[in-house]
Amino acid sequence: MVKQLAQGSLDRLIRPKSIAVFGGKEAGRVIEQSRKMGFKGDIWPVHPTREEVHGYKCYRSVADLPAAPDAAFIGVNRLAAIEIIGQLAARGAGGAICYASGFSEAVKELPDGPALQAKLVEAAGDMAVVGPNCYGFINMLDGALLWPDQHGMIRVERGVAVLTQSSNIACNVSNQARGLPVAYLMTAGNQAQTGISALAVAALEDPRVTAVGLHIEGFDDIETLELLGRRARELGKGVVALKMGKSEAAQRATVSHTASLAGNDKVSGAVLERLGIGRVSSLPELLETLKLLHVFGPLASNAISSMSCSGGEASLIADSAVGRDVDFRDLKPEQLGPLRETLGEMVTLSNPLDYHTFVWSNREKLTQAFSTMMQGDYALNLVLLDFPRLDRCDPVDWMTTVDALVDAAKATGANAGIIASMGENLPEAMADRLSQNGLVPFIGIDEALVAVETAARIGRNWKRPVAAPLVKAELIDGDSETVTEADAKAELAAAGVPVPQGKVAATPQEIAKAAEALGFPVALKGLGVAHKTEAGAVKLNLQSVAEVEAAAIAMAGVATGYLVEKMVAKPVAEIIVGAMRDPVAGPVLSVGAGGILVELLEDAVVLPLPTTHEAIREAIAGLKVAKLLNGYRGQPKGDVEALVAAVAATADYVVSNASNVEEVDINPIMVLPAGMGVVAADALIRRRRRA
Repeated sequence: MVKQLAQGSLDRLIRPKSIAVFGGKEAGRVIEQSRKMGFKGDIWPVHPTREEVHGYKCYRSVADLPAAPDAAFIGVNRLAAIEIIGQLAARGAGGAICYASGFSEAVKELPDGPALQAKLVEAAGDMAVVGPNCYGFINMLDGALLWPDQHGMIRVERGVAVLTQSSNIACNVSNQARGLPVAYLMTAGNQAQTGISALAVAALEDPRVTAVGLHIEGFDDIETLELLGRRARELGKGVVALKMGKSEAAQRATVSHTASLAGNDKVSGAVLERLGIGRVSSLPELLETLKLLHVFGPLASNAISSMSCSGGEASLIADSAVGRDVDFRDLKPEQLGPLRETLGEMVTLSNPLDYHTFVWSNREKLTQAFSTMMQGDYALNLVLLDFPRLDRCDPVDWMTTVDALVDAAKATGANAGIIASMGENLPEAMADRLSQNGLVPFIGIDEALVAVETAARIGRNWKRPVAAPLVKAELIDGDSETVTEADAKAELAAAGVPVPQGKVAATPQEIAKAAEALGFPVALKGLGVAHKTEAGAVKLNLQSVAEVEAAAIAMAGVATGYLVEKMVAKPVAEIIVGAMRDPVAGPVLSVGAGGILVELLEDAVVLPLPTTHEAIREAIAGLKVAKLLNGYRGQPKGDVEALVAAVAATADYVVSNASNVEEVDINPIMVLPAGMGVVAADALIRRRRRA
């Protein structure tokens, strides 16, 4: 786990008043960049032979520095870097960037890499160290750049923070020309000691930072990530993540469907959702969402309006919204009259609105039309407007539209933005101008809609109660064991999960007598078999003693014993409920379509633990199989509340046994008609046996 550091250490590092640089070419570039960007603090080069670097006096060692630096850039080889980090920590420095590679990221080429990385962390002690194997960071609020390369950024007074493990991704982001003001650009490299989450919290606390964007290859420290989500909500600043690595860890072998249903990527998404952190799928989506969060923050809802002077553009955005969590809510009756009066009889009044070119270049009428649309209580009002080439065309008429939108937004107090469908049709200078006038300058229709649904999702999550901390119990030492179905059901029943009435016996004759005592029809199962159906260890709807005995004899070769149960009535739907352990998030629950539909539909949702009845109910409502539970085509509705209670009981069982349960798989839970309850027809538990 990434070491927890005092916030003051990171504050000194990322907002330094003094910078020390160690090394040759890269160190010289750090000095160049900080001076070029107007850094007002002290810069102290450290070099064993040079007298000065770029006009700054050189010092021979850490001990020779005038004082302990707030921040240090260490651009020397990996062995020397460890020594310098130890000296800086002893001197009381604020923190350091370790540029050198050859640590844990290069274990194949350099087997001693992990051991050296451990030495680096030990040498740092309580001093913050970012890296190794990273470029460092850019602070465009104060002109402090511990950054050994070119970049495309300018000084800003306020803006967003973007953080990534990848130095090359950071270089790419630094050259974006989308009108997004970037206050901090930070890389974390190997995250040996200080990870993205801690850096993000430090940046978020800066009052000049408006939102935070994360490019995440792998979660670093779940407790600090939880802190980030909590502080973001408290400060009213949105956080959005581009989470990579759908195969970030190899899926361990499993005896159930649960692990494959959850999967690392689904767990990552569920954790981010729980913490109120938005999630996107590409860098352009990340940057466009940050623009929206920078200007307006999270949205109150997903209801939006769209306006354009072209039916083609209206169709484009309407089609792009299909499958998106955005709502082009109908116009209100009181909007129709004023719009008709402003736009004339030939315009179809709808949302998206094609207002035609009848009012093109008429600022007064455009303002009236836009103002009327904005009075529909939409969370965001959009105008599609691709600007002409400034080197060949005159944009004056387009600016009339911009001015009208600004006028309307000011008059109504509504949120507004402009979408250029193509990046080349929104010059950076124009995007900056729009942002300065309180409009979001979107590039790309799809990206704009992703930004809307992401910002609305953050807003929706913030309205919910703050989630409890994730369960972080470590597994006990010991061998794994798979509990028999009979014992698993007994434990789950004690926890409140309904199970069928059943009996266990060791021989075919004994299980046949037990079946007769239960009453027919019954189901017979062989114990000690992982995948019963494939092994022929399940027989259903047996009607007599003879049938039970014959079935038991047939499966004697694979079974270690027998379980006979009363047959469950025909269900409305079959649901799978399971739990697994994620390497970072700990125990998580999955709920989805069960039975034979598990592989066919892959319809499941992940819930980090602990969870609540409300979260479970909402998760079930979002499943495809919810149509069956709600009474599909005249069929009876399922007992959803009994299902919620059974899922909650399973969750409580896992939380209560978090130190030894590795996996739970209940497939299926038979959901009976409303008022008749649910029954767990099959169950599996895998856990650690204490050494």
